[in-house]
Amino acid sequence: MNHYETVFILTPVLSDAQMKEAVEKFTKVLTDNGAAIVNEELWGLRKLAYPIQKKSTGFYTLVEFDAAPETIKKLETAFRRDERVLRFLTFRLDKFAAEYAAKRRSLKANPEVVVKEEVKED
Repeated sequence: MNHYETVFILTPVLSDAQMKEAVEKFTKVLTDNGAAIVNEELWGLRKLAYPIQKKSTGFYTLVEFDAAPETIKKLETAFRRDERVLRFLTFRLDKFAAEYAAKRRSLKANPEVVVKEEVKED
């Protein structure tokens, strides 16, 4: 099993409940196909770099997971069939990117540790 990250952008006209339901749908596609969800981050409504389908904002979501390569095809098919998805990108993390992602998750979980370390350095 490989370690993957996928980022997808949902249309901004969705309510919070609809947005969360869409995210749950895609995580369910992953878990139904044998993937293990490692991390899920809802980045919220953000401005797009350029308009997509005449929309300038979108709901960004990041999902990290461990899965077999066949699972990616099924996930991307689900993205393409859902009209709420503006864009998506899925990529396999190499060992360095996986280490960085784990470090980022641990820093996000314990932000006070970083502050204490910075104070000690002064």
